[in-house]
Amino acid sequence: MSDWPKIRTVGLSGILITFAGEMSEPANRAALALRAEVEAQGWEHVSETSTSLVSTFLSVDLALVSPEDIIARLNDLLTSRDWYAADLPAGRRLWRIPTVYGTDLGPQLEEAAKAAGVDPDTAIREISGSRVRVLTLGFAPGQPFSGMLPDTWNIPRQQSLTKEVPAGALVVAIRQLIVFTNPSPTGWRHIGQTAFRNFRPESDQPIALSPGDELCFPAITPEELKRIRMKDSSGDGGAETELLS
Repeated sequence: MSDWPKIRTVGLSGILITFAGEMSEPANRAALALRAEVEAQGWEHVSETSTSLVSTFLSVDLALVSPEDIIARLNDLLTSRDWYAADLPAGRRLWRIPTVYGTDLGPQLEEAAKAAGVDPDTAIREISGSRVRVLTLGFAPGQPFSGMLPDTWNIPRQQSLTKEVPAGALVVAIRQLIVFTNPSPTGWRHIGQTAFRNFRPESDQPIALSPGDELCFPAITPEELKRIRMKDSSGDGGAETELLS
């Protein structure tokens, strides 16, 4: 019998349901699907929900509400289906985000390619041709962690930090890609640059991407990126979108 999923209280803040001890596509799928189902059912006492790579969190004031009833309801829900093979949430979108690879805009492309055991042209072809899922948002407001890339790209983080990458930087490590929402230090390798802003505090919808959305990063030239920056005021950075479900 599997030890997963595990249900645990988090102080008096709520309840955490974890589907695996490490990142996997089925565990991420389960976390996203469970959150969507709890949201759809509108559980009383659950004020907010969120997901990480392999977990779902239900925000509940456990100083006011006993956790036993909620945990019992969770156990019933968890045994009602195979969450690891569940459908992903409805309303997901595919985003095609134009990206400049290499040059001074993605200065660690060659280093990342070497770590993956491929040449830079192959690296661009593999990453620009990949389709990845937004696994979770975190670290900074709206910052998307997406994956999973092929095993070739299971490269480690750097041994030291890059002092700063700009907003819109595309970075890679451990089969995942991140588009940075703000200038930030990072241990991931900076391989490309976009004009995409996922965190838009001025907007009615301040975070454009949702966990479960899918992403592609087609290659463009630095000149094309410059033109996109001059024209775009939406934050989309020239991205095209398509409704998936």
